[in-house]
Amino acid sequence: MKLLKVFTLDGELVTDSRDVAKIIGRKHKEVLAMIEGQVHGDGRVKHIGFLPIISESGLFNPTDFFIESSYKANGNNRTYKSYLLTRKGCNMLANKMTGEKGVLFTAAYVSRFEEMERNIIPLSVKEQFIESMRFSISTAELVQLLGKEMVLLNEKVDNQITLDHGQQRLLQQFISKKVYEFALSKEHKALLFSELHREIKDRFGVSSYKDIKREEMQTVIKYLESWIPKKVINGQKLGWKNHSLTAMRNGLLDI
Repeated sequence: MKLLKVFTLDGELVTDSRDVAKIIGRKHKEVLAMIEGQVHGDGRVKHIGFLPIISESGLFNPTDFFIESSYKANGNNRTYKSYLLTRKGCNMLANKMTGEKGVLFTAAYVSRFEEMERNIIPLSVKEQFIESMRFSISTAELVQLLGKEMVLLNEKVDNQITLDHGQQRLLQQFISKKVYEFALSKEHKALLFSELHREIKDRFGVSSYKDIKREEMQTVIKYLESWIPKKVINGQKLGWKNHSLTAMRNGLLDI
């Protein structure tokens, strides 16, 4: 494994996210995603990163873990984002990783940070032990807090997310199936589509079936399975298709 580059920034030992990516054998954008999080093209959250959780908690200073930085690529002179990771930031990243690479990265950053710390401020054995205990306790508390914050954020995101394209198509298929179950003609079919869409919007408080929350998908499907038209003939609801056919033959239904 390559030697992790650790340097001092304003008295703080840090390492570059690009070097971290090389050490753990991942693309730099993957490390950025772990730090910042990721979203889908339509704005839905794909992965919640460390920074949003730390920032939203209001309990910790994000720069104690990750310091935003930048660099220029050779050849095109463009500026790209990167992060400087403190020892706390590295520890957080290592806790997220599993397997051999996670173990080796932990060994690499701990060794390099301790080496640099010895060169800067020599500590006694007692002081080293105290610092190590203090760091372990604060990190454990932070990991526990981040776990709780992530659960809350995931619940918040789930409550706000509407149906994706596949779920919208599935719901439209349920709607169509229900309409065709009762439709007697093209004109009648159009009326039923209008009626059912209106009832869905009124019942679930949305402007379109596409705006239904993902968590309500199963509730909507159950509603569709039990739905019958509200059309009334001589005071009787058309509950089943054979009732409608009888009404049509008797001249009770205007189609």
